[in-house]
Amino acid sequence: MPKNILYAQSGGVTAVINASACGVIQTARRHPERFGRIFAARDGVLGVLHEEIMDVDQESEETIEALRHTPGGAFGSCRFDLGDPDTHPEQYERLVEVFRAHDIGYFFYNGGGGSMDTALKIAGIGDRMGYPITCIGVPKTIDNDLTCTDTSPGFGSAAKFIATVVREASLDVASMASSSTKVFIMEVMGRHAGWLAAAAALAQEDPAHPPMLILFAEIPFVPEHFFERLEATIREHGYCIVVASEGLKNPAGKLISIAEDNDVYAYIQLGGVAPTLARMIKDRTGHKIHWAVADYIQRSARHIAARVDVEQAYATGQKAVELAMEGRHSVMPTILRVAEDPYRWETGWVDLARVANIEQGMPRHFITQDGFHITEACRRYLRPLIEGEDYPPYEHGLPRYAHLKKVLLPKKLPPFEIRR
Repeated sequence: MPKNILYAQSGGVTAVINASACGVIQTARRHPERFGRIFAARDGVLGVLHEEIMDVDQESEETIEALRHTPGGAFGSCRFDLGDPDTHPEQYERLVEVFRAHDIGYFFYNGGGGSMDTALKIAGIGDRMGYPITCIGVPKTIDNDLTCTDTSPGFGSAAKFIATVVREASLDVASMASSSTKVFIMEVMGRHAGWLAAAAALAQEDPAHPPMLILFAEIPFVPEHFFERLEATIREHGYCIVVASEGLKNPAGKLISIAEDNDVYAYIQLGGVAPTLARMIKDRTGHKIHWAVADYIQRSARHIAARVDVEQAYATGQKAVELAMEGRHSVMPTILRVAEDPYRWETGWVDLARVANIEQGMPRHFITQDGFHITEACRRYLRPLIEGEDYPPYEHGLPRYAHLKKVLLPKKLPPFEIRR
């Protein structure tokens, strides 16, 4: 009998992560001779540990197709590190118990670099604990910091959103700059990578429209240099747009701001760069300032997703299943840039060991020498990733998204308590 599939989502979600889920599920459904039933864990690997397993076969074809245009994590996500097998063997033993109880032979974990580390650990269960499990990672992250892939599904849509709202907000600021706001600050996500901040530069029709300074996570923030450029920009253009990575650091490597002092499983919540910069600018210059934090909006704005991103997200989900059918194990699908102009891409794959817990920041040659803007090479890289529109269906003036039944399988095992 064919073994069953278990799919799960992990980490911060994106506007297109469910398109990857759609790719996994639809591809698997086309091969009933190879795969048994299709399940999904509620809230990522936590759902596996708690044996909260959803029966995806209860969802209609129409609902699964609707996942392609639905944002968020339809099956629930989590931030959770399994830890080392030697330190927490009970968690790995529990995974095997759940896999065995539900006859699961294939596990697809959809997430970023940390999630690929979890997938790598689960992939080792077969050798370590004698339970054969084919584990495939499915890439996702708006930060675009996964290595060995041209881009990360989720990034293109977030980049398109940021470039769009920065262009629109800049027109608002320009309208009243002579008597009102001189500086508008947009804080975007990017813990260690400035890709999303870089995407704001695509809002420019030319270097002066809108006048902009970008503060990258990779470039130490030196107030004296920043204020010199800020004042020069305002003198020349009357106002300035400042786009800042949430992971902005000073020359000593210390974060400019964090949202909370506590953390969850060593995941520190960042945030607060925009108001911190606003106070600094106000105290130093007296200019009127407005600021905004894109926060969850940048990763959930499916209504303005990039068609290229949607297609790549679906393709990596499809590729993950195809890799499993080829007998691949402990791998992750990748996006390969085949041609620049016109942009063409295809899918490939990489061993999980090469991407697990590895963050890829922006290369220095993508950032101008002064550290405040992107180079033409970066612009050429970014531009095709935001191309195309893929609007969701609308009803009564609002997007209509998928609603899953989320039918849970009956539990076969005793409850499990997670200890950290």
